[in-house]
Amino acid sequence: MGYTFIGKDPESDVNGCPAVWVDDDRRLLVQGRRVGEDVQARTVADSPRAEDETLIVLEPRMIPLLKEAIRVAESD
Repeated sequence: MGYTFIGKDPESDVNGCPAVWVDDDRRLLVQGRRVGEDVQARTVADSPRAEDETLIVLEPRMIPLLKEAIRVAESD
């Protein structure tokens, strides 16, 4: 399976930076920081998470990268 790298957080250093990819099946892959247990507890009532899921947070500066990933995923 192939992946198209869209970009990483322009304000992050080399390690541990949020990033976005699109795979060959047009799925978005998002790397970000896990939220704390307090946020997990408050949000799980809205949408319970499976064992293999986690909640991440991305800074607003990542919005352009997410928009680009969506554009790529929606293109033919």
